[in-house]
Amino acid sequence: MQLTGRRRALGWASEEQLNVGDQKLFRISGQQATEVDGASVALEKSLQTLFERNLEALLGVRLLASEYPTTNGGRMDTLGIDENGCPVIIEYKRDRNENVINQGLFYLDWLMDHRANFELLVRDRFDRDTANAIEWSAPRLICIAGDFTKYDEHAVNQMGRNIELIRYRKYGEELLLLHLLT
Repeated sequence: MQLTGRRRALGWASEEQLNVGDQKLFRISGQQATEVDGASVALEKSLQTLFERNLEALLGVRLLASEYPTTNGGRMDTLGIDENGCPVIIEYKRDRNENVINQGLFYLDWLMDHRANFELLVRDRFDRDTANAIEWSAPRLICIAGDFTKYDEHAVNQMGRNIELIRYRKYGEELLLLHLLT
């Protein structure tokens, strides 16, 4: 598998290099190796907060808004803009959730129908030049969850949209593993 520019820029490994199902993390103390148990976070909001505080380092996305309200009563978890000027919607699920992709697609369609709202937000948060340079040809949807089904991965690959599925795993209080599935 060849790495795309974004995968390479963010330091993502290829599937040949990384198979999360086969990974184990160990803490070495002297000559003793102890496996570190991975887990999902206890609350979805804590996952969102962790990412939003470190959004550029983790995903290369600048934060625009948290819990951004839509005119139809929904709230996008995180709204941002990437290094290419593309709008980014991020939806989080603590564990496996079959609705995260559907929910994200709903918000992506809403965003495309409300470009002026996004442009105004970018202008207010950053500046007019950044707002004028928004790249609408490739808006991104990033779904972050403890796990995804094989059907989620297949559906995303069939859609032809700019959707990324990222599986996360926390190891204690100090380690976070991210695995880009698609």
